[in-house]
Amino acid sequence: MTEYNKWFHPYKPDKKYSKKVAYFSMEFAIDQALKIYSGGLGFLAGSHMRSAYELRQNMIGIGMLWKYGYYDQSRAVDGSLEVKSIEKYYPYLEDTGIQVKIQVLDNANVHVRAYVLKPETFGTVPMYFLSTDVPENDHLSRTITDRLYDANDLTRISQSIVLGIGGAKVVEELGGADVYHLNEGHGLPAFYYLKDKGYSREHFAFTTHTPEKAGNEERSGDFLNKMGFFGRHLSAEELETQTVNDGMLSYTVAALRLANRSNAVSKLHAKVSQDMWKGYEGISEIIPITNAQNQKYWQDEALAAAAESGDKVAFVNRKKELKTQLFKEVADQTGKLFDPEVLTIVWARRFAGYKRADLLLSDEARFEKVLSNTKKPIQVIWAGKPYPKDQDAIDTFNRLHFFSKYRSNVAVLVGYELELSRLLKLGSDIWLNNPRVTREASGTSGMTAAMNGSVNLSTYDGWIPEFAKDGKNSFVIPPADLKLDMEGQDQQDQESLYHILESKVIPTYYGKPDTWHDIVVNGMKDVLPEFGSNRMAAQYFKELY
Repeated sequence: MTEYNKWFHPYKPDKKYSKKVAYFSMEFAIDQALKIYSGGLGFLAGSHMRSAYELRQNMIGIGMLWKYGYYDQSRAVDGSLEVKSIEKYYPYLEDTGIQVKIQVLDNANVHVRAYVLKPETFGTVPMYFLSTDVPENDHLSRTITDRLYDANDLTRISQSIVLGIGGAKVVEELGGADVYHLNEGHGLPAFYYLKDKGYSREHFAFTTHTPEKAGNEERSGDFLNKMGFFGRHLSAEELETQTVNDGMLSYTVAALRLANRSNAVSKLHAKVSQDMWKGYEGISEIIPITNAQNQKYWQDEALAAAAESGDKVAFVNRKKELKTQLFKEVADQTGKLFDPEVLTIVWARRFAGYKRADLLLSDEARFEKVLSNTKKPIQVIWAGKPYPKDQDAIDTFNRLHFFSKYRSNVAVLVGYELELSRLLKLGSDIWLNNPRVTREASGTSGMTAAMNGSVNLSTYDGWIPEFAKDGKNSFVIPPADLKLDMEGQDQQDQESLYHILESKVIPTYYGKPDTWHDIVVNGMKDVLPEFGSNRMAAQYFKELY
C-alpha cells in the first residue's frame, strides 16, 4: 500500500494549482474503452480530468468502477431499442491495495476496493475507481457497484455511500486533500463524513448541474439515516436541521449548505439555480462556471489547421472525409448510403422529454416536404441513450427508428458513446439542439460540434447565450413565449425551427457557400478558448477552490 500512498502525479504541480483537490463524480467519460459513464455529466467530468492533467493541477478523480457500465445500447429484432448488461474488463486499471470499510444499513463491513488509472494511460490526472465486487463482501454488497444509476432505491443510496464515504476514506489513505469537490450531489455522504472528521466548509466545493427534478435527488431523511448515509446515526434533532419539506433530504440543498462555494454550469443556469434555491437558508453562493470540453481530445487537428490557415479547399476536403467516415457507420448500422455533398443534420444526446428529440416530427407533412426536396436535399441522423427505465424516452427513440426505417436519408443510430459522439460531431454540418428553454443547464455537445465545423442550430438555452451570434457563428431558435403552456411553447419552437431550416440553413448551405463557410469557421474560432475545458479547469481553481 505504501507505494500507492501518493497521488501518482508524473509532474510537479504548477504553483498556481498547488492546492490538493479530490474531485468526486458518479461518472467519467475518459475514453471509449472505459465505459463508466452515461452522458453529459460524464463527458464534462472526463474533459475536466484531461485539462487538469494538461495544466499540471494537483488534483485526483474519485469515481466508481461499474461492473456492467451504464448499459449497452443494442437493437431488438425489429430494430427498436434493446438494453443489454455486459460485464466489463479493464486490465489497465491497477489494484492499489487500498481497501476501506463502510457501513450500509446494518452491515458495518462493506469493503470498498480502489483501483487506479494512471495519468499516462489516457492523459488524465490520477483517478481512483471504487468497487465493492471483492471476495470479502456478501453477494448483495458485491452488486452495489454493478450498474451506474441503478433503478433500485436501496442500491442507489448505497452507491452514494460508497462514492462519498468510501471515496473520502480512500483519499485519506492517499494523504488527504485540501478541497473535496462534489460534481453533483451523488457523493453527498462525503461531506457529512468529513465534517465529523473536523473538516469545515472551506474544504468543500459543489457543482449543481441541472434544474431537472430527477437530477436533484430528494429522499426521506429518516430512511437515509437508517441506511448509513450520514456516516453515523444522527439524532432526531440533528436530522431535523438537515431535512426540508416534511423530513425529506434534498441532496442539492444539503450540498449547497455544506459547501463553502458552489457553482452552476452556465451563466443562465446560475440565474435559474439562484432562483430555484433562494428560499433555503444557509446555502452557499452559486457562481457561474460554464461547462467546457477538452480541445485536444475532441478537435480534429487537420480541420483546425485548415481553418486557422484560411485554406478553404483543404477545409472542405477534410470535412468531406470526416462525413464519409461517419457515413460508413450509418451504412454499417442501417444499410443506408449517405452522400457527403448533402447537408447533414444531427441530433445526438441523451433522450429525455425536455430535450425534444422528435420536435422535427411535430409536423410530419412539413418534415416530409423538406426530406423529399431533391434539389436541396438533407440527411438527418438521431443518436442517444435513453435512461433504461424511462419508457417515454425509449418510446421516442423507437418512434424515430420506425419513422426512419424505410426512408433512405434518415437514420437512427445506437451505441451513443464517446467514439460515436466523436464521429457525429466531426461528420455533421448542423448540430441540432432544441431543449425547452431554461431546462438545459449547459449542453456541452454543441461545443465539441462547433470545434469541428458543425454549426449549432439551437434554442437559446444553456451555454448558447454566451456563444451564439445568430447568422454569424450559429443559428438561434428565438425563445418561445414563456407565458404559454408547454404545448404552446413546443408549437412556437417547432414553427421557428422549420422556418429557420427552410429560409436560412438550407438556402445558405446550397446557395451561399462562402457565407456558409464563414459561419462554420466563425463557430470554430469563437468556441475556443472560452469553451475549452482548460479555461474551465483554471477557473475552478481560481474561483471555487
